[in-house]
Amino acid sequence: MEAFLVSTGIVTLAEIGDKTQLLALLLILRFRRPWPIVLGILAATVANHALAGALGQLLGSLLSEVWLYSLLALSFVAVALWTLVPDKLDDDEGLSVSRFGVFTATLIAFFIAEMGDKTQIATVVLAAQFDVYVWVVLGTTLGMLLANVPVVFMGNALAGRLPLNLIRVLAALAFLLMAIYAGWQAWGAWQSV
Repeated sequence: MEAFLVSTGIVTLAEIGDKTQLLALLLILRFRRPWPIVLGILAATVANHALAGALGQLLGSLLSEVWLYSLLALSFVAVALWTLVPDKLDDDEGLSVSRFGVFTATLIAFFIAEMGDKTQIATVVLAAQFDVYVWVVLGTTLGMLLANVPVVFMGNALAGRLPLNLIRVLAALAFLLMAIYAGWQAWGAWQSV
């Protein structure tokens, strides 16, 4: 349950102000059909994070404790710093796929937008740290939904009022705490060698 709650919280905070929130806003402004957009976000996130979680599990099984916790600490520091950088939606990530329908356009756009994104990297790291693949993927998926679904339903009214800089700092601090914990685990593993 810890893996689920940590994964949900970290990804929810990390997603606030992320390019996928901008994408969700653009999708709702363009299509005005919230449910196919929400279902597309869900399907894309499950697929993307399932792959990321599988990679994390593989890395976790291949590395010794010392290497695993050391890499986790460094990864969490990198993601913490990355969280402080605001995302913007690039022009080439436009919505020209609308001819495929709202659900498919959302599915494709969100899956591509998440490739190499900080939440995908966080999913890899969390799955490597916690040996409960399903709970990590469910948690990171729920975190994505908690951050993006309100944008779909509330549109620009809510997005314009969120203190994005404060939320980015809180997310970065959460990742730094995870880095400190992983570093402590690495130190303990190193001492037992």
